[in-house]
Amino acid sequence: HFLLDRNSQLSPTDGFSSTDILNGTIPDPQTKKLTDLPTELLEHILCFPVLKHVDICNVSCCCKRLHDVCHGRGKVWGHQYKLRWPRLQRFYRQNESCDWLREYKTRHRVGIQIRRTVESISKRFFTEVVKIESLGMPEHFCEDELLFILNSDKRKSLTLKYYAKKILYFLRQQNILKSLKNFLEKPTEQQSALEGAVLVDQYCNPLADVTLDSISAQLDEITEKVKKMLRIKNPSHPSLRIAQGNCSVVEDFELQRQVICALNSVLYEQLQYKGNECDYYNPLNSYIHQVLLRRTGIPISLSVLYMTLAQRLGVQLEPVNFPNHFLLRWCQKPRGSEDIYDFVYIDAFGKGKQLTAKECEYLIGHQVTADYYSAISTTEVLLRMVGNLLNIGKRGEGNEKSYQLLRDSLDLYLTINPDNVQYLLLQARLYFHLGIWPEKVLDILQHIQALDPSQHGAVGYLVQHTLEHIQHKKHPVTPEVKRRSAPEHLEVQYSVGLIMKHKRSGYNCVIYGWDPKCTMSPEWISTMRVHQLSNGANQPFYNVLVQDGTCRYAAQENLEPHSAPLEIGHPEVGRYFSEFADTYYVANEELQTRYPEDMDETLCTFHMTCNSSFI
Repeated sequence: HFLLDRNSQLSPTDGFSSTDILNGTIPDPQTKKLTDLPTELLEHILCFPVLKHVDICNVSCCCKRLHDVCHGRGKVWGHQYKLRWPRLQRFYRQNESCDWLREYKTRHRVGIQIRRTVESISKRFFTEVVKIESLGMPEHFCEDELLFILNSDKRKSLTLKYYAKKILYFLRQQNILKSLKNFLEKPTEQQSALEGAVLVDQYCNPLADVTLDSISAQLDEITEKVKKMLRIKNPSHPSLRIAQGNCSVVEDFELQRQVICALNSVLYEQLQYKGNECDYYNPLNSYIHQVLLRRTGIPISLSVLYMTLAQRLGVQLEPVNFPNHFLLRWCQKPRGSEDIYDFVYIDAFGKGKQLTAKECEYLIGHQVTADYYSAISTTEVLLRMVGNLLNIGKRGEGNEKSYQLLRDSLDLYLTINPDNVQYLLLQARLYFHLGIWPEKVLDILQHIQALDPSQHGAVGYLVQHTLEHIQHKKHPVTPEVKRRSAPEHLEVQYSVGLIMKHKRSGYNCVIYGWDPKCTMSPEWISTMRVHQLSNGANQPFYNVLVQDGTCRYAAQENLEPHSAPLEIGHPEVGRYFSEFADTYYVANEELQTRYPEDMDETLCTFHMTCNSSFI
């Protein structure tokens, strides 16, 4: 420690090398000064892990010598930067000369700004979902700070994490849209169906670690398995000599057939890929990384996988936009033929079964014209893939998850086909229904009016109500405050933050709101058979977040405190609660404003439960 002891005196006259020091032959420290040490040794000392950026700042202020050692482009600040933000190293080349002090200051300042931004959003969540167009800061710094927030103590700062996740989701999607637009501008022959499918996957799952490189690496492994099988059947097969990334084509039909047979054997027999008949409308079937992980999918996702693998082995297959069942076609005649009977049609969903044109019609149960057997472009493949997701979103139950899927698939579809009036109108209605981004709604409606003046009625209605919404935003209504002590609330037994169990359905949930009486419509009350309850609709009802990710409205007589309270894995928990305190949730500032007396009641209930358990 003497080297950092400011009372030690190292004489500048008696020089010694770093080798002397490392060998332990250091002259008497009372005759030397710290600043006489070689620069490389000073840097080594100042990069010691216990020293933080504040320590380096203090050291650099001691004298000119130490200030020079701690210069911005030097090893010391580079070490501090890498130590504090290791995830950012991928943005720098190895041994890159960089002003690390400037980078450190910028990253530190961005972190503070991001936290302020996230906190400002969370204070407005009762009235709107805020979209961030641009934070005006280096994007990779923003993302790194958001990830830092998300990866902190999982039970704390839940509201901060909730909005950090929303911002990160939005920022990544904006980048993916840019990549998709660049992809669509490429010449048709340079567009890969796999790359397009990965972009669709990334946009719908922006928080997942999905990259084209990782997907390609998995396909390389499958390709090698197919080659291994080919090698057994035909050691001289030309596909065995095709290197990764090479677009060579095997011309001989018999050799192509050997590839297809080996591919079917590996994909469907060895690796057990199959069509997901049991859960066909699960959106995971459309995401290429999930198809590879779960080894199941729908016709179009399995066809993209199959077609890509065949291409890597020298066999060219073409996508066919067959109604209700996506297919691939394999030409049996010299190239250029468009006679539908010159092709074999491959059903990737049906374990690679080969069909004639007539047999394809049996898949859907009716005849189709020759147009449906034509090959389609990569853009058309993506439109169909996104269209499937869009239909799943429309079939959803109207919850947060289905709305998000609908929004994401509409964004993708309109990026590929920006003038589709039907989907533009659907997008405007969706944003209007969710009460978000009214300025964007007006832009969409203006675009629709320019494309199709006959939509004037629908557009006019939405314009009027969107303008009213914008006006309403300027004078927001204060959320209703519900006090438990009010006479009309005396029958309310439970409070926000309590973890409950539903007596009949058995699900676990957490309360985030309540009403003294059921406030739903007569239709809802009738559909849910509320009249069959002992107290009917004339009893307190609770808004609850359920473990399965749904939000429900439960009658008081159907709920009871959970005997062993547990965390509720619901994506909206952070919207209402700031912390999970082992056995209950702590309401965040906004929720406490609406239910100012509930937190005391929750704590009281918790202590009573603990005491009764102890007795």
